[in-house]
Amino acid sequence: MRFYLTISLMFFSLFTQATVYKWVDADGKIHYSDQPIKNSETVEFKSNTQNQIKLHTSKAKSSTADENQQSLTQYDLSITSPSEEETIRDNQGKITIMARISPNLGAKHVLVLLMDGVVVGTPQTSPIFSLKDIDRGEHNFVIKAVAQNGKQLASSSPRKVYLHRAIINRQTTATPLKSGN
Repeated sequence: MRFYLTISLMFFSLFTQATVYKWVDADGKIHYSDQPIKNSETVEFKSNTQNQIKLHTSKAKSSTADENQQSLTQYDLSITSPSEEETIRDNQGKITIMARISPNLGAKHVLVLLMDGVVVGTPQTSPIFSLKDIDRGEHNFVIKAVAQNGKQLASSSPRKVYLHRAIINRQTTATPLKSGN
């Protein structure tokens, strides 16, 4: 029985479309009704009327705007320690590089340390880099501020540093000179 009731309701709902009438009163206001009024006209609707809803994406726009604002930030980045052409004496090859950045890094920005043009360690937000087991000799350091998408935002000027490590010299045995007499 329930099945027949459902089918009959669906069938009759096709014929229950109400006609809409439109008329303008003496004050010029437009009125709509489902019953005909004197001097009214029927309103024809397109059969494919669709409702469209606009979603507000203000959060997405604001976060994108924040990212764009952060990526437009001009950073002042410089290496503060060690000083230019400083000689560091450390037998374990430890070097600590310290930088100053102004203003503070944005949320999705990191610092990257390059030694002799090669990235050393992992990107980090701290301006202090501790290195160990560095080979002796001359090294050039550069620190770069980088956005999450890999875009370079700022770079320090190169800093040349010399690392001295003590080595154990092998004792050489003296070789006697041949006498010419």
